[in-house]
Amino acid sequence: MTLLPEISYRRVSSWDTGEILSLYRVAGWWDEGADTALIPSIIAGSYAFVVATDREGSAIGMGRVLSDGISDAYIQDVVVAPACRGQGIGKGIIRVLIDICLAADIGWIALIGEPGTEAFYLPLGFSRMEEYIPMKYDTEKNHAQPQ
Repeated sequence: MTLLPEISYRRVSSWDTGEILSLYRVAGWWDEGADTALIPSIIAGSYAFVVATDREGSAIGMGRVLSDGISDAYIQDVVVAPACRGQGIGKGIIRVLIDICLAADIGWIALIGEPGTEAFYLPLGFSRMEEYIPMKYDTEKNHAQPQ
């Protein structure tokens, strides 16, 4: 699928680990010491993983969906290389991910945006879930395994 003439959006089941690692790092989501061997499993384990590429075929953006493929979907890890931002690439990634979900009749699509990104997501059809609170289990604080 192409939304801008020079940008391609591809749903993939694997990709060059170094390129994906670079995108995770520019987003601040991957520490230097973290295990990069996890990246292929992250891609393969996603319901959908989309890579935006430039004319040369290099990854300049990515995003993924976690889902059971039937009822609910969560978009996450959307990032565009800093030099390529402001060109609609992130919006293109989101639109492709939404289209993939809708084609599978997944009608409940959510995400948790970083602070300050609401203006980016609102025009794409997202709205605040006013009566819900995003929460995360704190593994560092709660060393015990859940029972």
